[in-house]
Amino acid sequence: MQLRQVLETVIEISKKAGEYLYGEFKTFNQKDIEVKSLNQLVSYVDITCERLLVEELSKLIPESGFITEEATIKKEADEYNWIIDPLDGTTNFMHGIPVFAISIALTRNGQTVLGVIYDVCHDQMFYADETGAYCNGTKIRVSDNIELNKCLLATGFPYYDFDAMESYMQVLRQLMKHTHGLRRMGSAAIDLAYIAAGKFEAYFEYGLSPWDVAAGAFIVEKAGGRVSDFKGGDQYIYGKEIIATNAHIYDTLYNIVAENFYPETKNAS
Repeated sequence: MQLRQVLETVIEISKKAGEYLYGEFKTFNQKDIEVKSLNQLVSYVDITCERLLVEELSKLIPESGFITEEATIKKEADEYNWIIDPLDGTTNFMHGIPVFAISIALTRNGQTVLGVIYDVCHDQMFYADETGAYCNGTKIRVSDNIELNKCLLATGFPYYDFDAMESYMQVLRQLMKHTHGLRRMGSAAIDLAYIAAGKFEAYFEYGLSPWDVAAGAFIVEKAGGRVSDFKGGDQYIYGKEIIATNAHIYDTLYNIVAENFYPETKNAS
């Protein structure tokens, strides 16, 4: 199988799904919102878009499995698996805020081999394979900024898991004093894509799911960035927490996050 050909087809599938999302975005009515659990929202749009993606990707690699946010299909395979978020930034979408994306990653034997993020409202297609990371056909690279006080960072506010709230607030207090600022876009996929493109220098968040970060983490790495969990390990896809940076400021951000979330790990390292 030629991964480049697969990637090109995934891009076309993402555009098709994006057209559907954008059409619904212009007419969406909040009465169609359903609540899955505390502050976790869903609508017919998420579900329909996911089914569209699953149907098309199933044709591309018939033997593949799926890990999806809305669980419209329950099927994991031994070799190839798609990790899909049909609408990352659902709350933005439902409130008429034009910051949401489609996120698709393909893994082979547990390792990500391609990632696609489509920023629908800005028509920006971020993607990566073994040759590097791109946006709308142009190769992208993380920022060269090496000084934290000149960096712009992204994060996401906890919206259902509040157990680590105090640790999170301590990290924010330190970063507010020593950076150009913090942004909360409401879409982990877009946050990660923007690091790959050099718009943000770093991003951190906890309480995440695989479909939030699988594609974006891969794109950041292929753009020259560095990604880890809060302990400095590699459990950022399934471990519910992530640090992603331009690589230059990784150590600085990791130390700030680790000393507040896992002080025993940092002291032991």
